[in-house]
Amino acid sequence: MSTANASEIAERGEPEHAATFALWILLATELLLFGPLFLGYVYVRTHFPDAAAAASRHMDMLLGTVNTAILLTSSLCMAVAAERARAQRSPQWWLSAAALLGLAFLAIKGVEYQHEFAEHLFPGRGFAPADATSMERLHGMQLFFLLYFAMTALHALHLAVGCVLCLGLAVRSRGQHALAVELTGLYWHFVDVVWIFLYPLLYLLGRAGG
Repeated sequence: MSTANASEIAERGEPEHAATFALWILLATELLLFGPLFLGYVYVRTHFPDAAAAASRHMDMLLGTVNTAILLTSSLCMAVAAERARAQRSPQWWLSAAALLGLAFLAIKGVEYQHEFAEHLFPGRGFAPADATSMERLHGMQLFFLLYFAMTALHALHLAVGCVLCLGLAVRSRGQHALAVELTGLYWHFVDVVWIFLYPLLYLLGRAGG
């Protein structure tokens, strides 16, 4: 490739396309982390349907629904931030709002974890739900909660990374980092989409199956 052609590609925004493509590759690899967990969920739902339904009824519907609303609102904030960055206007406050909503989600999830630990729902030797009326049901419920904690903890880790990215951009962003804001927004929306799948699988379908 000649120097002239390389310059022409750069002027067309080739680095921006490369950065976007690299992020898509990263998100695709992240699916490899969640994929086996979703497959494990399918296994539990098909082999222990009664236990999965009983375990799902232990989920706190109020906190789960509130957190879903919080994440959907945070996605709106990220969309506005990206739009303002493209228009060369400061996305600082919208990025901060998205990060604060993400932190609120994590705080509520922490409260939910605390309740579940108090009810002895963490898999292990102390796992003892009151409605585990048989060894088979106990085993199925423990598998469900093993997947629940793994999936939600992995999601929370990704959300925490998103919060750090948003706050970092908010501190130094004045509209000149449109690409960084857009890429962070793409990552944020990915994390939200994962939760949109987790919420019905963990909180709703179990009740429907019970």
